[in-house]
Amino acid sequence: MRSFWKELPILVVIALALALLIKTFLVQAFSIPSDSMQDTLQRGDRVLVDKLTPWFGSEPERGEVVVFHDPGGWLGESQTKSSGPVAEGIQKALSFIGLMPSAEEKDLIKRVIAVGGDTVSCKRGGKVMVNGKPLDEPYIFPGNTPCDEKPFGPIKVPEGRIWVMGDHRQDSLDSRYHQNLNNGTVSVDDVVGRAIVIAWPINRWTTLPVPSTFDQPGLGAAAAMAPSALGFAGALPIVLWRRRRLIAKVRTEAESRPERLTTDC
Repeated sequence: MRSFWKELPILVVIALALALLIKTFLVQAFSIPSDSMQDTLQRGDRVLVDKLTPWFGSEPERGEVVVFHDPGGWLGESQTKSSGPVAEGIQKALSFIGLMPSAEEKDLIKRVIAVGGDTVSCKRGGKVMVNGKPLDEPYIFPGNTPCDEKPFGPIKVPEGRIWVMGDHRQDSLDSRYHQNLNNGTVSVDDVVGRAIVIAWPINRWTTLPVPSTFDQPGLGAAAAMAPSALGFAGALPIVLWRRRRLIAKVRTEAESRPERLTTDC
């Protein structure tokens, strides 16, 4: 029993170190503070965010729900309510090791609609278009329209940036409302990670997969290549074939010539 109390501080330190490691490199909990992602996410939900794959060069993909740092002014000058020094101290300690969302971090959560190289647009009464393909969006909050209150585009998303929108379109100040800054796009460097599961409350536990509409053929920007690029791709096999024929011809002629012997005088 005595040895247990001696080892307890070491076990606590190891547990805290592991929790901090997991929070920094693997998974972190975030709380949903608004209604902008209804009905996919409800206010007060706790989601777990995958922070590991970005360390290996993975970038956000269309359809994923991602957490990202405020790109600049998206959240405004919102003031955090004081809950007392004791409660604040506990929250800071738990958020430091990833067991509770931080009250100080200014993060947002939205769905990735378009990535670098894509062209995205939406007309009043129509659907969101990505590279000329309409999105079927069953995740939009019931009664909402894709963009009637804020049509946009066409906008070409720069490489290394993403276009994001909330599922509750009539209650989400997303990329549409911040086009004065980088055309409303968000840098992938600001992305914390992808929300992969609703962990709390228990009765709402579910994963957050990519909707099937983002898997439709031709959605990728590569399908909208310029004619010159397509022409180059089509001409390349012909050029290689002619080059091989020329090399074969030269080789055949060389083999048919008689060898010249030289002698020393």
